Amino acid sequence: MVATFSAQQAPSQAPGPSWLSSRPARRSGAQARKNSKALELIQGSLSSRKVERQSPWLAGFHRAADGTLVGLGICMLALSGLTLHWQNQWGHQYQQLENSQSLEQRMQESAAVLEQHHLGVVKRPGQLVPTNSENLVYLQAPQSDPKKQATALLSAIQLAPIPPGY
Repeated sequence: MVATFSAQQAPSQAPGPSWLSSRPARRSGAQARKNSKALELIQGSLSSRKVERQSPWLAGFHRAADGTLVGLGICMLALSGLTLHWQNQWGHQYQQLENSQSLEQRMQESAAVLEQHHLGVVKRPGQLVPTNSENLVYLQAPQSDPKKQATALLSAIQLAPIPPGY
């Protein structure tokens, strides 16, 4: 919309909203009430009910977008919490791994020190050989009947009368 003004018709107010004009506007009580009613109208025009009546597909799309954003926000918070939990668990597991590695190193050192001590104490050092995997002998556990063990255990129990007072 284009408005043309002649030199004789000076507009009382520039076209467009009042907040764009360069002059400060005086506000009287009636004008302030009029502006507050205008704000109420603006707020009412942006209500969801009116938008839903005018274009229901847009209101439905808006609801779907809001639901999607809320769902994604909740998922993001849940995944952030799980990530922090898993990082904490990983840190504890890594610390336990480092502790077990240091304990293994200390155990190997103490076994070496004991071995050297025993080799030095023995009068005939040729009898003892350093321990390695080739010198180990693996034996299988003896096969035993669990019924025989149970009867042997029960026969070992002696039932005697309990003296009074105990």
